[in-house]
Amino acid sequence: MSNSVFNSQNVITEHISNADLKAYFVGFDFDSFRYDDLVDSILDKIVEFSFGFHKGINPAGSNREKHRRLLIEAAKSIYKISNNSNVNSFQQAKKKYVDENSEYEDDIEGKYLNRGEFGEIILHLILRDFIKTSPLISKIYFKDSDGMTVHGFDAVHIGNCIKESQEKSLYLGESKLYKDGKNGVKALIGDIEEHFKKDFLEREFVLIGKKSDSFHKIEDYADKNTKDEYEQFLQEKDYWFSELDKLQTDQGKMQDLFKSVTIPLLCTYTSRVFKDNTDEGTEKFKTEYKSEIDNLKSTFDEELEKLKKKYKNSGEPISTNLNIVLMLFPVPCKKELVKRLHTKLYHQQNS
Repeated sequence: MSNSVFNSQNVITEHISNADLKAYFVGFDFDSFRYDDLVDSILDKIVEFSFGFHKGINPAGSNREKHRRLLIEAAKSIYKISNNSNVNSFQQAKKKYVDENSEYEDDIEGKYLNRGEFGEIILHLILRDFIKTSPLISKIYFKDSDGMTVHGFDAVHIGNCIKESQEKSLYLGESKLYKDGKNGVKALIGDIEEHFKKDFLEREFVLIGKKSDSFHKIEDYADKNTKDEYEQFLQEKDYWFSELDKLQTDQGKMQDLFKSVTIPLLCTYTSRVFKDNTDEGTEKFKTEYKSEIDNLKSTFDEELEKLKKKYKNSGEPISTNLNIVLMLFPVPCKKELVKRLHTKLYHQQNS
């Protein structure tokens, strides 16, 4: 695979790459899982995840001091953002995982708590480096700047379609970080049921559309090294905001827009594959890995079929053949990964 935006392919391997299923893993070094490398790879995305392209592409450039300041700003933004109930999911999760050395159960009530488990950031990483998308908007940026939640999706990106590489696609993604993979993929089915109904989509598209001008104009863009790339991004984002605007002015139909929508669903979960394996290159690891992935995909497909039958003839997008790609990312221990991420990120805000 060619170099990606963040070069995370040096740490993360895309082992299965189909139009409807993609599966990833991180291997071992001297018989130990590469936790530190994975944590660094995820946290390298904090600045872009927090600010999107609203401050330009790679706003720090090669300026280490500026990047350090932005990293501190991004970490602080994440740890001070509260939901509508004034509960900060990342602060609460940090307390749970680091201070109390505990973890949330998969069936915890209140999804805002799971927001503090980094699933959204991992999804951002996978989309950027392996699907080659660009973030259209960042909810962290707007929540921090104007106190308004922009959208309910875990990711809103744009890029080329996975199935038809020459076609443009709007990516509306969801993520889960769970102890149990089967619970995780079932929870993703719940997200589909919640988020892919007309009423929800209409509200979300209105909120997203209001942010069309929240980017630097090309004449105000200072970084000559990325100016051409940024100009291309502006053209792409203008196209998609124009498509969303058509829905508000009755010039377009949602079903036409959905022909260009891709729904990436990422489940990062604790896997038994890592329990008795210390080398990702062995046939034993590969066989057990594939078996686990196949079982989870079967579970997902069965639950999705039930959902589509439930909404048959309802006139809702759920009942149609949505362009869904299931992404599975097994790790040795969800609790350990989240604890390490919080430990490092929390220290970065004061570095």
